[in-house]
Amino acid sequence: MQAITSTGLAGGARRGGVTYGEMPKTAGTTSRLAWLDALRGFAALCVVFDHGSTLLLLPARSFLYQWFNFGEYGVFVFFLVSGYIIPASLERKGSLRAFWTSRGFRLYPMYAAAIVLAAIAYWNRFGTIRGAEHHPLTSVMSWLLMLPNLLTGPNVPNVTWTLSYEMVFYLLLAALFSWRIHARSSSYALTFAVGAVALGGLLPMAALTRWADRYSHGPLWLNITADVLIIAGIAVAITDKRWPARLGGALAALTALVLVSVNQGSPYPWSGYEILALMFAGTVIYRAEQGQLNRLVAAGTVLAVLALTTAAGLWHGARMGHQWQVQWATSILLAAATFGLGMAARHRKVPWIAAWLGVISYSVYLLHPLVFDAYRDVPALHHLDHSTEPVQAGVFVALTVVIIAVSALTYYTIEKPMQRLGHRLARRAPGYTAGVAASASSEAAVTSDAAAAADEAAAADGAAAGDGAAAADEAAVGDGAAGAAATRSTSSNSAVAGGSGGSP
Repeated sequence: MQAITSTGLAGGARRGGVTYGEMPKTAGTTSRLAWLDALRGFAALCVVFDHGSTLLLLPARSFLYQWFNFGEYGVFVFFLVSGYIIPASLERKGSLRAFWTSRGFRLYPMYAAAIVLAAIAYWNRFGTIRGAEHHPLTSVMSWLLMLPNLLTGPNVPNVTWTLSYEMVFYLLLAALFSWRIHARSSSYALTFAVGAVALGGLLPMAALTRWADRYSHGPLWLNITADVLIIAGIAVAITDKRWPARLGGALAALTALVLVSVNQGSPYPWSGYEILALMFAGTVIYRAEQGQLNRLVAAGTVLAVLALTTAAGLWHGARMGHQWQVQWATSILLAAATFGLGMAARHRKVPWIAAWLGVISYSVYLLHPLVFDAYRDVPALHHLDHSTEPVQAGVFVALTVVIIAVSALTYYTIEKPMQRLGHRLARRAPGYTAGVAASASSEAAVTSDAAAAADEAAAADGAAAGDGAAAADEAAVGDGAAGAAATRSTSSNSAVAGGSGGSP
């Protein structure tokens, strides 16, 4: 596998596209995994269509959704991408402190901005904060760790329910890394897939929340308790000392696992295990590509995960009707097929606009509900909902252009500067390594090609939340023989997650 180059947009634009080794500079980065960016951008637009078509183009939505749910499909693509990318970032850095520093600066600034913008829109009667105004402190405590869907707070904006699952994956991955058992991705993927089938009909929804509601300040204390346990675990883990890191990582991960097992807010009881199974399936694909896992074993694992997660929805969701079951199956299977096609075509040129949409997709994901809410709450525009289909299509396109323009603005003014700051701080973390050095700290043997591939994968780190979104990350590509850094390239991490028709 060829290493990342920094030819950038100049080379790609002349030929109308970029390839696996020629990543666009459009988003202000020197190197990108263009095929993953294209997947994220496309998935984000699917989520935009899913939410926007509830306001406009209802006849088209009614026809298409007989067989296919665009929102669920987009979510599943995002989670497969996150599962593929996030392990590469962590293992390349070789430091939990560097990983969490990079993740924090990558995700939180735009996440906080989206919540503030939602609050401003609500105060001006152009949106909703979903009841957070009645319990502001409780809501803030649920947003603190991006876990509103697993605690007692509303998802603001509504699509942030998926970020809760992204955060659980990060916590699990960090704990497994600290115990040096992170390479057993096949086992984890199959365990969660089997859990989705075996326990999906038994797991409760929001059990801890219902219990906490019995007491006057119960929801607040539930949120505070979970926050304290996870933050304490991370704080101990980022010392990067062997046993403190292990115990701290285990505390944070087990707390998250309890929440995802018994306190999900949306959308289904089996969702948490199904999503984690898909994310670890993405990791299995990554390990097979790195030569860390036999490709036949990886293929069998991924097929088994797809079969089990599809079966979990078909079985436990039978009461939702045949149409829902068809949507579930087509969404999972076509998301996997899309990811597979993306990998198969990764050496081909990708139109720079498709890759650029992936760069800004985290902002698109977070902000598109706010634009649609504002449209919904402008009385003068209500008559457009019932206009002719060509008029509605024109309005939908105009709203999409607004979403992309606003997302580009927030990416360049909020996301990108904070990404750079996060990466500067991450590189100062004790134990920070890159390329081969990080790979050597794990139990998996990585060749020089694999080290280069790990760095390439880290270039698109993440979404879903996401993680999911683009972040800048500087990496050294190792020469396997010399064990030294050969090149250095600014890359970007993405954690994009999107909403679906089942989003709260």
